[in-house]
Amino acid sequence: MNKIFFILFLLFYLNNVQSQDILKTFQISSNNKASSILYDKTGSSLDSLTAYLLAEDIKKITGSHPKVITEKKDAKGDLIIIGNISSPVISEFIDLSKIPEKFKSQKESYLYKIIKNPSSNGKKTFIIAGTDPRGTAFGIFELSKNLGVSPWYWWADVPVEKKKEITIDVPDFYSEEPAVEYRGIFLNDEDWGLQPWAAKTFEPETGDIGPKTYAKIFELLLRLKANTIWPAMHPSTKAFFYYPGNAEMAEKYHIVVGSSHAEPMLRNNVDEWNKDSLGSFNYISNKENVNNYWEERVKETSNLDALYTVGMRGIHDSGMEGVESTEEAAEVLSNVIKNQRNLLKKYHQEYITEIPQAFTVYKEVLELYDSGMELPEDITIIWTDDNYGYIRRLSNAAERQRSGGGGVYYHASYWGRPHDYLWLSSTHPGLIREEMMKAFHTKSKKIWILNVGDIKPAEYNIQLFMDMAYNTSDFEDPSYVTEHMQDFYTSIFGKSSGKEIADLKLKYFNLAYERKPEFMGWSQTEPTTKINTTAYTPFSWGDEVNTRMDEYSKLAEKAQSIGSTIDSNLKDAYFELVEYPVKGAAFMNKKFLYRDLAIKYSGQNRLNSKKFSQFSSNSYDSIVALTEKYNTKILNGKWNGIIDMMPRRLPVYKNPEIDLNKNYNTPLASIAVENQKDGGIEIPSFYKNDTISHFFDIYLRSEKEANWSIKKPEWIETNKTAGTLVPSQASERIDIKVNWKKWNNAGNPEDSSIDLNLNNQKLSLTLKVVSYDLKPSEKNIFIEKNNVVSIYAENFTTKHDSEIFRWKKISGLGYSNSLMQAFPFVGEPIDTMQLACQAPYLEYEIHTENAVNSAKLVLNALPTHPLTNNHSVRIGIQWNDNPIQIIDFKTYGRSEEWKQNVLRNLARKELTVNVKKGKQTLKIYMIDQGVALDFIYLKTKSLSLPYSLLPETKL
Repeated sequence: MNKIFFILFLLFYLNNVQSQDILKTFQISSNNKASSILYDKTGSSLDSLTAYLLAEDIKKITGSHPKVITEKKDAKGDLIIIGNISSPVISEFIDLSKIPEKFKSQKESYLYKIIKNPSSNGKKTFIIAGTDPRGTAFGIFELSKNLGVSPWYWWADVPVEKKKEITIDVPDFYSEEPAVEYRGIFLNDEDWGLQPWAAKTFEPETGDIGPKTYAKIFELLLRLKANTIWPAMHPSTKAFFYYPGNAEMAEKYHIVVGSSHAEPMLRNNVDEWNKDSLGSFNYISNKENVNNYWEERVKETSNLDALYTVGMRGIHDSGMEGVESTEEAAEVLSNVIKNQRNLLKKYHQEYITEIPQAFTVYKEVLELYDSGMELPEDITIIWTDDNYGYIRRLSNAAERQRSGGGGVYYHASYWGRPHDYLWLSSTHPGLIREEMMKAFHTKSKKIWILNVGDIKPAEYNIQLFMDMAYNTSDFEDPSYVTEHMQDFYTSIFGKSSGKEIADLKLKYFNLAYERKPEFMGWSQTEPTTKINTTAYTPFSWGDEVNTRMDEYSKLAEKAQSIGSTIDSNLKDAYFELVEYPVKGAAFMNKKFLYRDLAIKYSGQNRLNSKKFSQFSSNSYDSIVALTEKYNTKILNGKWNGIIDMMPRRLPVYKNPEIDLNKNYNTPLASIAVENQKDGGIEIPSFYKNDTISHFFDIYLRSEKEANWSIKKPEWIETNKTAGTLVPSQASERIDIKVNWKKWNNAGNPEDSSIDLNLNNQKLSLTLKVVSYDLKPSEKNIFIEKNNVVSIYAENFTTKHDSEIFRWKKISGLGYSNSLMQAFPFVGEPIDTMQLACQAPYLEYEIHTENAVNSAKLVLNALPTHPLTNNHSVRIGIQWNDNPIQIIDFKTYGRSEEWKQNVLRNLARKELTVNVKKGKQTLKIYMIDQGVALDFIYLKTKSLSLPYSLLPETKL
């Protein structure tokens, strides 16, 4: 009896499981027929719009266009139903009481559910239901993305893989609420890309960025699960509300309309404030006109889903007019906000605390806010970065309790001092993650806005920012950025190429982190200065100039190589997302680095300096050709005007003039030895078992020939031992390294030389080998090499954390590609009087060759700003047993120190220390949370450090 019962139970169980599995699958399209799409005609207009977009997406994949209906009776076969979870169309299939209460209370969330259609014989229904219209849209576009329609199908021309049928496997799914409530972009500095492209190519009927362009932008935002726009506002563009269709399009797509930090109450002051008819934009002398100006817009937008910027600045993103002191400005600003809120109360039915309002503390407004001005707590404080990716400050403990919360306005593109970066998008993804996660953990998660410039070519960074704003949990681990990048490129270019492309783009970001392409002229703007030679040297530290050019050459060659294997239908997307930015950055670097070689070699009367001058000009020509291809050759000119290779016509973008020393006279030939000044001929020292090599150059100074040969011990290896210089090959680099096995067999000599015969001129280049008497098994022991110790912060000898605070490794960022950061981002700074007994510290063991009374300890960190107004950017330094010294990386305003920090993505401080021969101990104590250490140098001799990063000098 028990056996029979068990068999019956088993059969019932297996049948039930099979039935459940069947319900997990749904066939969207098969045999040239697609499931109908039903939406609630009484629901949101966004339901209708996204229903038709989903149908278009399915057609892109299969060629079959699903029927879009509003009546269930019109359905034949399987059915996709979309709508709000509480709509009649959805409630007919789902019992609202069985949906989790937590989910029902979430904003912008969606569910997936496959059920049998009770009114249709064995047919199924796939339900996409949102807690609000945007939630439904996000569910629809997430489905499209998973089916193979990229959010960038239009904006980056990502093709859709064709399939004969679509069957999905979807168990019941409830999405989480977005991590950040308002997530969007600011279209800015559009004068050289988005506006001329829209006006002349995409929307000539408007002659501007109008509703047709905004429709494409809003669709992209929804596909990225974003919801907010700060519209374009430069003088080249008419105000958003000038064209009625713009606001209508925002309503249609359910996009929240806000405005930038300089545009209160949805007003575009640059375009809309008429000084001739309205007077000065001055709240002290012209209050009535200013208030009327704002009231007109508040009344007009009373039914618009809007995010109101409160406060006041000048017309052209400048300081407030008519005030003479910080105190007066703060008082006026407090009154401005009171009056603005009265206008909102007058025209909105919601309580004032329910109307989204933002106060952006940009530039001088931060000083006004910190001076004690009154700000209602339901207004969201939007913190800003310094325009270069480093957030100026975040919410302190008290500000985290404000009901309005905090937000961040962040730049991925910028016009201004010390230099613009409007051409390519190269802000490091690891930096975006580090700063925005810091914001999230300090409760600045109400509003995140990214300044994207012209959208293109910032596609990946926009994707990263929006994915992080939607779901920050994935990004808790810094290494996830690499995974995210791989997922992004793999989703577009497939597994065979995706990882390779991601690795390529990561290298692109790493090189640009050291110096953005736009900054390679070593010039500045506001005021604009002439270009200069770079800080990279071809004479020392392994030849920084040629090393960087080699890295970019390999990058460009790799981009070309991958591009040649990409399927033809992917080539346009590849050019836009990968090839143009990678090659553009490579050519810009070569333009200036070849110029460096021309000028710096000319100073030595090298004959080949003229050749490098031409190479520099050729690199400029390559940028011109590359940009012409983007604008006119791909997709029959779809993007004509979207890329300008010289925005604002700054000197850095031009074909550089190069003045050369024309005195190519005797002697016929000469040499230059690495790290030597004034014709020194001592090869840098080698250190036992080190694999590093050194070099010297032999070069012509006149249009003749020169023979050369070298003699050396067998244990010294060179790439060549003899040759002839001719005008067409006017220089030769001799690389030198030690064969350590042969060195041992030779009796471990400490001194030797290389004898050079150069056109019967005999020279002797001295060479030294140094051995440290240390145990090779010891871990992370650092030694002095050629008067420098180089340490990457992650490679501490020991680490000591406390119960609350700790040093945490942040991978994938910094010159060393790994930082040590003071965590967590809560709590007050550690008392500087209690460091030795309370503060976590990193300890490093160093061994030096000689005793030096005034060596320089050089500490390098991420150029972050204080976490809150209660913090600074301090660490404590203890050298050996000496007292702890406090150093602070904090910068002030737009000081020259800050300018250099952001141009090179590095903050640097020096301390003088006394060095004894042998073992030294360095301890670095935590004081302020958020400090991120990158690398450390110790100089035992006065010398110029390289611009790029030195290898570690480990044992």
